[in-house]
Amino acid sequence: MCPECKEAATRKFEKVCQILDKYQRDSSKLIPILQDVQKVYRYLPEEVLVYIATGLDLSPAKVYGVASFYANFSLEPKGKYVVHVCDGTACHVKGSEHIKEALCKKLNLNNGKKTTDDMLFTVEAVSCLGACGLAPVITINEKVYGQVTPEMAEKLIENIWAEENN
Repeated sequence: MCPECKEAATRKFEKVCQILDKYQRDSSKLIPILQDVQKVYRYLPEEVLVYIATGLDLSPAKVYGVASFYANFSLEPKGKYVVHVCDGTACHVKGSEHIKEALCKKLNLNNGKKTTDDMLFTVEAVSCLGACGLAPVITINEKVYGQVTPEMAEKLIENIWAEENN
């Protein structure tokens, strides 16, 4: 382990150091580094982006620019379960907005809030999930559910709650 990582290992950036070392601190590997870091934190905290920039000898602006450009990266904390509700044309026509409304009501997500207070769920609209033939479609942690109704979406949430409480 490099000297910087040894020092950081006793602090909060130990996992980030391991990821940087995994990619030999190669700045051309920024995207896979950010992907791995996001798996650890479920988002990309600002202080971690600055640490990555230092570890790769890049400007923080460069790292932030990449992290903010790609839709798969999140700069805000996300829940353990990320629910994507497709609002593409096929899903919209078949009522996806009602699914999102039902989920937000069930999870008490009001006023544009996307993540539950317990950090268990995040609900986000996405422009297309690529499964138009199954419209309306949602994903929960990338598992696809097709021909979803608001009631079905609520039941999926209830099933996750039941699993989490066992």
